[in-house]
Amino acid sequence: MNISSSLSLHCCLWGSSCGKIIYSVSEEVNKGTVVGNIAKDLKISVKELESRILQLVTGSNRKYFDVNLKTGALFVNERIDREELCFAHQQCALNLEAVIQNPHSLYRIEINVLDVNDNAPYFVDNVITINITEDVVSGARFHIPVAEDDDIGINTLKDYKLSKNEHFSIDVQTEEQSVSAELVLQKPLDREKQSVIPLVLTAVDGGKPAKTGTLSVIVNVLDINDNWPVFSKPLYKIKVRENVSVGTKVISLTATDLDEGTNSDIIYSIAEHGNIKKQNLFTVVPETGDIVVKGQIDHDINAAIELRVQARDKGSPPKSTQCKILIEVMDENDNAPEIIVTPLVESVKEDTKSGTAVALVAVVPIITLININSLSGEIFSLQSCNHEETKRFQFQVMATDSGVPPLSSNATVNVFILDENDNSPVILMPYSEPGSVNSENIPYSAEAGYFVAKIRAVDADSGYNALLSYHLTEPKGTNLFRIGSSTGEIKTKRRMSDNDLKTHPLLITVSDNGEPSLSATMSMDVVVVESLDDIKTSFREVPVKEESFSDLNLYLLIAIVSVSVIFLLSLVVLIAAKCYRTDGSFSRYRAPVISTHPDGSWSFSKSTQQYDVCFSSDTIKSDVVVFPSTFPLPDAELISINEGDTFNRTQTLPNGSWSFSKSTQQYDVCFSSDTIKSDVVVFPSTFPLPDAELISINEGDTFNRTQTLPSTTKVR
Repeated sequence: MNISSSLSLHCCLWGSSCGKIIYSVSEEVNKGTVVGNIAKDLKISVKELESRILQLVTGSNRKYFDVNLKTGALFVNERIDREELCFAHQQCALNLEAVIQNPHSLYRIEINVLDVNDNAPYFVDNVITINITEDVVSGARFHIPVAEDDDIGINTLKDYKLSKNEHFSIDVQTEEQSVSAELVLQKPLDREKQSVIPLVLTAVDGGKPAKTGTLSVIVNVLDINDNWPVFSKPLYKIKVRENVSVGTKVISLTATDLDEGTNSDIIYSIAEHGNIKKQNLFTVVPETGDIVVKGQIDHDINAAIELRVQARDKGSPPKSTQCKILIEVMDENDNAPEIIVTPLVESVKEDTKSGTAVALVAVVPIITLININSLSGEIFSLQSCNHEETKRFQFQVMATDSGVPPLSSNATVNVFILDENDNSPVILMPYSEPGSVNSENIPYSAEAGYFVAKIRAVDADSGYNALLSYHLTEPKGTNLFRIGSSTGEIKTKRRMSDNDLKTHPLLITVSDNGEPSLSATMSMDVVVVESLDDIKTSFREVPVKEESFSDLNLYLLIAIVSVSVIFLLSLVVLIAAKCYRTDGSFSRYRAPVISTHPDGSWSFSKSTQQYDVCFSSDTIKSDVVVFPSTFPLPDAELISINEGDTFNRTQTLPNGSWSFSKSTQQYDVCFSSDTIKSDVVVFPSTFPLPDAELISINEGDTFNRTQTLPSTTKVR
């Protein structure tokens, strides 16, 4: 029996027969460990052992055991290694012979060497590499080397364990004499995310405590062509001057491929689409992606060019992708105007009257904003227009036939550029600093309607796109201030209370009337003080001579008096003129005058007043309506003229708006309180119509009808 805990192993006699004694001892026991007592087992007294000269005979040169002749104990004389003696055999025994003299006797002794867990499992190689392509499906199995263990029985190899990872598990197979394992793929591989997966395989034996051995497994994920090339941008926009020399590089394109090796090598080419002639103006270097000029570039022929460039990898099968390049050809002043003379008569007589047309001379400039299709006559824009820079431009088009002699005709084309809402409102001084917080002070005693500040803003657009409205946002629950939606004046809604804050942060938003609406914002802190007298500005602290203040006061007084006198005189004259006009007969009433202007607008003149009205080409009203002054009067009426030269009178609505009715159409007209024009005029589109009439209504509910004249200067 092996008693390993006492560090001295006691070997029991298993039995003896025919002169054979069997002992057992564990390997690796300490030198001197007693295996058994030969004298006792041979039934010989201890005294006889020495006198009869007991000797042990072994079959090897190493003496693993010896006998103490004084005690008869058989003990271990050298280190015993079972694996060295018996290798991997299940049974391991040492055979001895004990020889005793006087009389001569021979005894056979068999000592079984028992295994202990003194060897850890091990792999022949410390590191192995497994190459797996990234397209392998889940469930695939991969063989790994089997571990070795020199021990036997329960101390030999029992199990395998795999380090924690997200892709592989291990499947252990146990047979009678061996234990093996396989790697099983649990999750698909992606080389672009993880190209190398390190694993550790651990072999465990059955000893107590168990011993282990490890194997490093390096899994290399091999690439397949599963990724498309990708350009740095899907759309490139560049500008190139016309007449640039052939071979000039205009842009370098870059595409990348997440694969590796030949799967990531990229070849560039121009993909055919649309106008082949335009594509032939450029070429691409296959290896670098550089776009270079190949042909003659002329702005007047090709103002804009679109290219499609393809990037293709060298995988099998190859994958490719495309990007778009928009090239704007910049114009240069390389074309002189063309002068075309078309004779109207073969010869001129000497008595030809002055002013007789003898020829047509046309100067056709090279226009950079537009181009015309010489076959279809379609006119199209070559570049974008800016209403704020150019509101209209004019050019001349000549059409020539192929007859002999060729005949031609000219036409002047006026292009009006309509406004788009592309400009945000701009807040003016003193609140124009971007991102700044402005401050205004008001006294605690301020009444409702107290003036706080006035916000002014402008918009570079025109028409409705430049019509601004002001909005105010206060902290929740305050509701102390209001702002004029059209004036920008900030005033108090009510008196201050003890519960109000001392500082009120306001957010003012200025929005235009465009579609979509654009806006600008500013912040203002309104500080409540006990009295405005407590606020002293810096300029009041500057010492000023008393004489200077006296002169300044005198100048201010003179200015105020002068303005007041002028105002009073103007008011008197205005009242007198009104009275004179009211008392005057209809015969003294001066008819309005409609004047045309070169820019397409119309001017409405009445006595000493004149108003300019511009309208766009999409105006859909077909009647001319003139409203009385001041509009709306409490008892004023709206006169609408229909196409039958009859009119309807519509009473003022309670909310101050006016309704204009016409058979199947109805228009509502609203006016703000600050309207200062005496008359409101709505012109038809396009005005004047060939049979249009102007109907003007005076305060006496009578009207004049003025027929449109054929001239383009004035209509009376």
